[in-house]
Amino acid sequence: MDKCDGWHHSTVLLNFRKLGVLTEQFRSPRSLALLVLFVLVVLGMGSFIGIQTAPRSWYQDLNKPVFNPPNWIFGPVWTMLYLFIAVAGWRCFLRSPQSSAMYLWYGQMCLNWLWSPLFFALHLLWTALAVSIAMVAVIVLFVWANWQADRVSALLFLPYAAWVGFASVLNLSLALLN
Repeated sequence: MDKCDGWHHSTVLLNFRKLGVLTEQFRSPRSLALLVLFVLVVLGMGSFIGIQTAPRSWYQDLNKPVFNPPNWIFGPVWTMLYLFIAVAGWRCFLRSPQSSAMYLWYGQMCLNWLWSPLFFALHLLWTALAVSIAMVAVIVLFVWANWQADRVSALLFLPYAAWVGFASVLNLSLALLN
């Protein structure tokens, strides 16, 4: 029998061929240029908004819950998450630029970039919470929409979903305490 640990060699070869085709698609000069563009836009815009709306004395003076993380953690976490978001968006765009999954990606990005100005600049904690909850919903929909078509993109969004979920709980706590 032509089996290896319960797998047919033909199935394994077919999966490697699919991976090879996908890998070739991701390695073309055009796709690599698009990856750089996605990273620059997502990380650049996120950094710009983060710098413009950096926590100031207003935030320092808020009553905070015991689980509030130290301020220094946000920069490294968001840098990593923005890289994951960029790669997932790039992969989704290469697969199908007009898909519902890509529109979900655009939607979560708009909500993401809206949250900091609402919270840190305008001090609209309840409005920011509504945006944060909507963002979690759109992130989960993106994961669901990509789970079968591109598991890597879906998995890249799981830490993002966890962090935004945590941020939503933090946002709610801050709104209730202040």
